[in-house]
Amino acid sequence: MATPPFSYAFQPIIDAVERRVVSYEALVRGPGGEPAAEVLGRVPEAQLAAFDRLSRAHALALAAQLGLPCLLNLNLLPHGLLADGDAIDATLRAARDAGLPPERLVFEITESDAIADRAAFAALVNRHKSDGLLLAIDDFGAGQSGLNLLADFQPDMIKVDRHLIHGVDAHGPRQAILRGLLLTCELLGIDVVAEGVESAADYRWLRARGVRLFQGYLFARPGFETLPLPTLPEG
Repeated sequence: MATPPFSYAFQPIIDAVERRVVSYEALVRGPGGEPAAEVLGRVPEAQLAAFDRLSRAHALALAAQLGLPCLLNLNLLPHGLLADGDAIDATLRAARDAGLPPERLVFEITESDAIADRAAFAALVNRHKSDGLLLAIDDFGAGQSGLNLLADFQPDMIKVDRHLIHGVDAHGPRQAILRGLLLTCELLGIDVVAEGVESAADYRWLRARGVRLFQGYLFARPGFETLPLPTLPEG
C-alpha cells in the first residue's frame, strides 16, 4: 500500500508513589508532528489493519533507538486486530527485531471503538494474555462497552477517560463513579491509570483515593520523536 508519511510521539505514564516513569505511550503523528486523526484520515479503511501493523513496528524501532528504559504502550485497532489475526504476533516479532523484550509491551484497546464480534475478540485477547502479554483498555468510560469488556476479560490496567477525570475534585457524580470504578478494579486486581490529568486539584483528589498511575499534561506533553521527562507534583 502507499503508506502516508508518519512518525511517533511518546508520553510518559508515571507512578506517583515511586516517582518514576513506568511506561511511555506511543502516539502516531505526521512527519511534522501532525495529530493522529490527520494521519489516520489519509489511510483508506481497507488498509487500516496493514497500516496499524506497520506503524507499530515503526514505533518499536524508534523507541529502541531512543533507549526506552521501561514499558511501552502500543495502541491496537479492534477491527484491525480481528481482520489480521497475526497482528499481535507480528508486533512481537517487530519488538524482538528492535531489541525490545516482548514482556515490556502493553497493548492498548480503545473502549469506545466498536467491536463487531465481542466473543471472537475476547478469545483472541485472552489467548495472548495467557502467554503473559499485558493489556490495557484505553479511554475507559468514554463508550458503552467498558463493563462488558471487564466481564469478558480482565485487562491488566484501565486508563480512565479524561472526561471523567477533568474537574473531578469538584464534581460529585464523577467522584461517585470513580470511587465505584476504583473499588471494582481493586477487587479484580486491575491497575488504574488516570489519563488526561491537567490540574493539580484533580491530581490531589485522585491521589487521596489511592490512584498512583497518571498520564497527562500536568506531568508532560507528548514528545515528538523523544522520550520526555515528566514534572512530578509534590504530594
